[in-house]
Amino acid sequence: MSLIGDGLNKAVQKAFTRPAPKSAGAQMRYLVKQLGGTKAVAQMLRISQRTVERYVKNQIKKPRPDLAARLDHEVKARWQPQIRAKAKQKAASTGGIIIDTRARLGYTAPIGSTDQDRIRHLTIALPPVHAARLFDAQEQGASDARLQEIAAEALKEVYFQDGGRRAGSLDEVRFTDIEHLEFDL
Repeated sequence: MSLIGDGLNKAVQKAFTRPAPKSAGAQMRYLVKQLGGTKAVAQMLRISQRTVERYVKNQIKKPRPDLAARLDHEVKARWQPQIRAKAKQKAASTGGIIIDTRARLGYTAPIGSTDQDRIRHLTIALPPVHAARLFDAQEQGASDARLQEIAAEALKEVYFQDGGRRAGSLDEVRFTDIEHLEFDL
């Protein structure tokens, strides 16, 4: 996935009311229930149907690291969809989202101003409008580059322009080197 997409997913997962299944057997049983059979799970995880059945019966308990990562990702992507939807809706309508980043930010400004890229550590509360744009773009399958553009536009408006009170001639803000990025609802 992507850095920003993963950050958004982790922020939403903090809203879960119960922990997702941890053991391989419990994760497989959950996926089998969600997808309606072992064949669909096997195709999704790129393993044999018999292997899925053995995990379901706890005959195999420890998956290979690559399978464990895919299994964990797929379970968390489907875990508590209503809670996930409510958290996104709240962030997009009333709550907004907090972005904490340490990155090199550059911008395009008029000639004569200092527009050199530099590393900044920002923790900014973004209004619901920007949270909605990020979640909508993520649901539509936007690339990491597009999600970075949307986040940079949000930072431009909220941090650099302070809601229109300063830096009105600022054209564009861009992320270059992201060292740390985290979201919170």
